[in-house]
Amino acid sequence: MILDDIDRRLLDLLRADARQPISSLAVALDVSPETVRSRLDRLVEDGVIEGFTVLVKAGAEQNVIRAITLVEVAGRGMEKVVKRLREFPEVRIIHSTSGQWDIVLEIEAAALAEFERFLRQIRLVEGIASTETSILLSTWKMR
Repeated sequence: MILDDIDRRLLDLLRADARQPISSLAVALDVSPETVRSRLDRLVEDGVIEGFTVLVKAGAEQNVIRAITLVEVAGRGMEKVVKRLREFPEVRIIHSTSGQWDIVLEIEAAALAEFERFLRQIRLVEGIASTETSILLSTWKMR
């Protein structure tokens, strides 16, 4: 799908505050509310917008364990590995990368036992050659 200027501006506005009413988005974009609604529907239908979520301030959830896991994929198994990683509820975001590691995972677990279980399971995924995980301790800047 090709995004035009209005689509890109709409996405920027939603990134800043996805709770904005359609009427406010229409004013900011200088288009009708129906145009905003139809573009939103199309962006969702085409998979450009995969969902709407909440960003929770780092540290607001005291017992949540957050981590970054670096993954090296063996051979040409990237698609199978990514498909399998999507099945883990602890995996929040999957990034493909350049350099030594093929994938960077953003992980979130409710407790240390859950986090440890995830680490044991991910090491068994066919196609993963190696991993390295770092627990996130503090976050100083978000957006």
